[in-house]
Amino acid sequence: MYYSQFLSHVCMPHAVLSPPKRSWNSSESNAGRRVGHWSKVPRNVNLEKLRSGYLFPEISRHESEHLQKNPGASLIRLGIGDTTHPIPDTITQAMAEHVRGLSTIQGYRGYGAEQGNMALRKAIAGKFYQDMGIKAEEIFVSDGAQCDISRLQLLLGPNVTMAVQDPSFPAYIDSSVVVGQAGELEEETGKYGNITYMNCGPENHFFPDLSTIPRTDVIFFCSPNNPTGHAASRQQLKQLVEFAKANGSIIAYDSAYTAYIRDGSPRSIFEIPGAKEVAIEISSFSKFAGFTGVRLGWTVVPEELKYSNGFPVIKDFNRIVCTCFNGASNIAQAGGLACLSTDGYQALRNVIDYYMENAKILVDGFEPLGLKVYGGKNAPYIWVHFPGSNSWNVFSEILKKTNIVTVPGRGFGPAGEGYIRISAFGQREQILEASRRLKLYL
Repeated sequence: MYYSQFLSHVCMPHAVLSPPKRSWNSSESNAGRRVGHWSKVPRNVNLEKLRSGYLFPEISRHESEHLQKNPGASLIRLGIGDTTHPIPDTITQAMAEHVRGLSTIQGYRGYGAEQGNMALRKAIAGKFYQDMGIKAEEIFVSDGAQCDISRLQLLLGPNVTMAVQDPSFPAYIDSSVVVGQAGELEEETGKYGNITYMNCGPENHFFPDLSTIPRTDVIFFCSPNNPTGHAASRQQLKQLVEFAKANGSIIAYDSAYTAYIRDGSPRSIFEIPGAKEVAIEISSFSKFAGFTGVRLGWTVVPEELKYSNGFPVIKDFNRIVCTCFNGASNIAQAGGLACLSTDGYQALRNVIDYYMENAKILVDGFEPLGLKVYGGKNAPYIWVHFPGSNSWNVFSEILKKTNIVTVPGRGFGPAGEGYIRISAFGQREQILEASRRLKLYL
């Protein structure tokens, strides 16, 4: 199929703007009749505002349905950003030794500090925040960045206003809905009424025009961005910090992909002067260390960051952590320490290089087809533009005709319409085969 024919197909009038909505309504049950016992507890009204399933389980559902219809399909999964390369031996050995130690009197450990192993907190401070003035005591080790996003929302509560990049990782918006910040969904625009959507597309170099953005209490910002792959420049982050300081806002900065940065872009918001007074940083071992299943992350809350009444935010975040969390797995933390050792970190750098070579293969495969391709240079994601197309239709056509799983850009926000995201996490032979299939199809 030629690219022009492909576009004409995915832009057809019958195209839907989103996947089929799957909701629960009492009238749908047996023509409105009650079936079995019902409690008298009302459903959380905020959860009712989540109109469809969370994006990535939705992708998995489509994948499963495709396999049911095509049981012999040779599927290549480049959708959900799950790492595929094995964790280096030096790291898994450290975890295995810790596990063996748990079966001995000398090596057994029970509860640890809710904030994390101090040795790991010091190692994170030394490896990622050297010369930035971040102390180990300001680092809270967790079971992953996505969990910390929800804890941060719990910290902030329902009465704050929020801005988010558009497109962006869907957990920021979904967690805002759950805690009651988001307001009502506007069906026509696909936006929640109380959230400010900061357009971040190629027309503005993937950075919002801050002169058009109203003041909000909190600004969620991810760099390198998921899904576009754009890493904010030093000048862009300076503008963001100055904007937050002028408005009295807090930046919730997601740095989960900074290990993939190849140019001089900042790897932490705290490289920017004044950021400790306005920012919280969330990060993770998932994507740089392959810990997507091991679960380990961290959040930095500087002592300088204060509420409007002068109370330190770090004290409240510590209270949230102690109330809602018993600390990250001590086995995972042993692995985290090994990741930050000289040998462990070098081994991980080699894996990151492998993924970024995958990204280059995908970019090089798309560009000759006349498509606008972004990302793949500072992040393991390729952001491909299919102008005028419905992204769920593009996703469905690629899955149907090539057996390749991608992610529709619309799942990352209204500004993602017309794009698909492709992950570079995969074995090399799969990446090469995916590139070949896409070339043949498009």
